[in-house]
Parts: sequence; structure tokens; C-alpha cells
Amino acid sequence: MRGMDDLDPDDWASLRALGHRMLDDMFDHLQSVREQPVWQPMPTAVRHSWEQERLPRAPRDPAAAYAAFRSRVLPYATGNLHPRFMGWVHGGGTPVGMLAELLAGGLNANCGGRDHAPIAVERQVIAWAAEMVGFPDTASGLLVTGTSIANLIGVLVARTAACGASVRQTGVGRSPLVAYASAAAHGCIVRAMDMAGLGTDALRLIPTDAAGRMRLPLLRDAIARDEAAGCRPFLLVGTAGSVDIGAIDPLEALADLAQETGLWLHVDAAFGAMAALSPRLRPLLAGLERADSVAFDFHKWGQVPYDAGCILVREAAHQLATFGTDAAYLRRTARGLAGGETWPCDLGPDLSRGFRALKVWMTLRTHGADRIGAMVERSCELAQMMAARIDREPALERLAPVALNIVCFRFVAGTGDLDQLNAEIVADLQESGIAAPSTTTIDGRLAIRAALVNHRTRVEDVERVIDAVLSMGQARAHKAQRDNAA
Repeated sequence: MRGMDDLDPDDWASLRALGHRMLDDMFDHLQSVREQPVWQPMPTAVRHSWEQERLPRAPRDPAAAYAAFRSRVLPYATGNLHPRFMGWVHGGGTPVGMLAELLAGGLNANCGGRDHAPIAVERQVIAWAAEMVGFPDTASGLLVTGTSIANLIGVLVARTAACGASVRQTGVGRSPLVAYASAAAHGCIVRAMDMAGLGTDALRLIPTDAAGRMRLPLLRDAIARDEAAGCRPFLLVGTAGSVDIGAIDPLEALADLAQETGLWLHVDAAFGAMAALSPRLRPLLAGLERADSVAFDFHKWGQVPYDAGCILVREAAHQLATFGTDAAYLRRTARGLAGGETWPCDLGPDLSRGFRALKVWMTLRTHGADRIGAMVERSCELAQMMAARIDREPALERLAPVALNIVCFRFVAGTGDLDQLNAEIVADLQESGIAAPSTTTIDGRLAIRAALVNHRTRVEDVERVIDAVLSMGQARAHKAQRDNAA
């Protein structure tokens, strides 16, 4: 038996055969996903198995680990591969993206810096992303875990732009920096202010109109009040695709105001940015190209496997001023592997970074921006069809306008606590394996929230979800009537 001097297999042929089997099994899984349950809960025995397993000490056949994956992981995943997964805003992934993950894992590249091809791939992806949103050639960017971290980077870059690079050494001190965002902004904006050391009290949440868009007169009033109180406005955060209803703030007007007041304009376009690839939808994002920074995810509407977030900064100098470092162990050289101009670690907080750019690069090269844009447009068309069906059903009520691809509604043909009834309907849908919508609250009322993001979703999937909501709602309403009568 070979000594334990490395972790390569004793039997390459056996591992190769297992690898081919894994790949075939996952292709089968993806090909048959429509026939599978959307989601199913882990049985008690499976749940307990995770708690009982201790740290493995001795080597074992990798086939045993794969068998555990097949029995304990694969059947109980999130479900966002499925066309009737409509909870939250999760992309469906693609077979090409899966293969890219395999290739990236095989290379095991650290994309924090140095001179190698995986960094060139990421730079290519960032250039494509900048072109998509309309940024100039002077833009920089980085692939990160998701928009939560991209928004944090945006806040940090805006802080440095306002205070100067010395803020990295001296901190903001007593500087009364304040920022502004829509009341419908994602919670990660609040967390970004917290993690940046600026404090959540420094974020002003501006009320929205009936369409879920930031109200500009109230924004102007808030800025004026802060300036009169001696505060220092430095950041304005616009939203392109709000988390609850998919609303888009008036980005053109926000850009005008930012230019007028000297505020840094950052746009959280977590899923909405991909609408820029559709000629029909792109006008909804007018003004995005004028932002100072934009955060979004390729792993949502872009259908890239998790995780693949992106931060773009219009002028690279601002991002470099925020994160650039001259540590001795990161010194650049004129020749060799330590060469290269700007390293990714100069643009964000991570030095150890995986090769997440490959799956984005292969997805865009394989499917093309136009096809992805058409898919995004189709999602919006399906959302409008769903809204129209809801509006025709007396037992259903739509609770919000449909700006993009999110439909919020509820079953109203029951009696008693309609919020509880609709929460039970959503749980019934999820546990049945038929569909997986989520819930949110609109004007104090619990809503069934259907986010149409998956590229596999068809008209029949939308119809089946509505039919199931009606059937399950009526069943629960009838049961409540019988219980009350008894």
C-alpha cells in the first residue's frame, strides 16, 4: 500500500469511474428535475444522522461519501433547480455552470492575485458586466459571494471617497456621515452600515410610493434636515428590483440629485441588473449607467450556480484607494508569477478567493447575453400572466403592482385570520412538493410571494401554482368552517 505522503488516490481508475458516475447522476438529476418534488423536508432519521456523525479519523472509500450524498443531501436540497421554485430570488443554475464548477475545482486557483489566466477570466467578466450596465472603460470590479458583500464594498468605497484614503488609518471618528436608502431596501444595506462602522442610525430610510419607489420630495427633505443639523450626507442607495415586489427606484432622478448634492450613488441591483440584457426592459433601468457603483448577482437571473455576486465601481481609482495594500508578502514583481498590474485583493477584502469567474464566463460564452436577456424578459411576461390570472379569480387578491418578475397575492375566500391561512397555504405547497413560494408582508398583510426567476419555468407551472393555491386554500377554508360548526 502506498504511504500517506499525499492525498492522491491509490487507484486512479476507480476514482475516475466514480467521477464519471457522479457526473452522469447529476446530469440525470438535472434532466429529470421537473418530475421531482420541488422540496421535501428531511425525515427525522436523516436529520439525526447529521447530529450523530463524529469527525472521521481514518481514510474511507470516497464511494461511501458519495453514497451519503445521494441519500442524505441530494433529495433534501433547497429546490431552486425546479421550475416551480418561486421562493425568494434564487436562480436555477445550468448544466454548463455545473461543469464550470468542476473545471474550477480541478484547477484550485487562488484568485486573490498574481499573474495567471483565472484572473484574466475574472477581468473579462468584469469588463462584460461593466458593458452590461453601461459603465465606462475606467470601471473596476470584483466577483464576490453575493450582493450582500457587494453592497458592503459599495458602502466602504463611498466612505473612502467622502473622507479620503486616510480614513483607512484614522477611521471616521466623530465625522457625522449619513446615508439614504428606500424603506424597501434590502436588509443587507442596514447591515453594511453596521459592518462598515458607520452605525445603522446613520442610514435614513425614505418612504416609498404606491409603486414601491423611493419618494424624492421626502429624500430631499431628509437631506436638508441632516445638513441643517450638521450631519454630512455622503451616500445615496438606489434599488433596482426591491426584495418584496421588484420595484425600481427612479434612478435617473436619483442620479440627478446625487450629482447636484455630491452624494455617492450606489445601486443595489441584486437581480434587477440583468434586465439590462433585454432591449424591452432596459429602459426601466435608465440612470443605472450614471451610478458610482452597482452591486448585483449573476446567480439570480443570470442562472450562474451559487455563489457569484458582483460589485462594479465606475472609476477604478476609488476602489483601489479603499482596498489597495503594499504588504511585503504581496509585493509585485516585474517578472514571474508575482507580476500583474492590479490584483483582486486590491479591490476588495479577500486575499483567498476561488475561481468563481469561470462559471460566469462559461455561462455567458455558452448562452450569450441576448438569450439570457430573452429569458429575463420571459420571466416578466410570466409574472404578468400570473397577475392577470390572479385578478380573474374572486378567491385571490393581488397586493402589489408587478414591476418585474415578483407577484404578491393571497387567498381571501376564507374566514378568520387570513394571514395565518395564507401562511399555512404556503407551508402546504412547500411540503407537498408541488411548489415553493415564500411569504412577505405588504401593507401589514401577509402575502404569498412568487418570484419568477427560474429559466425552466413555463406557463403550465404558473397555472399549476395558482390551481394549487386555490385548491389548498379552499380545503383549509372548508375545514375551518367544519371545525367552527362542530
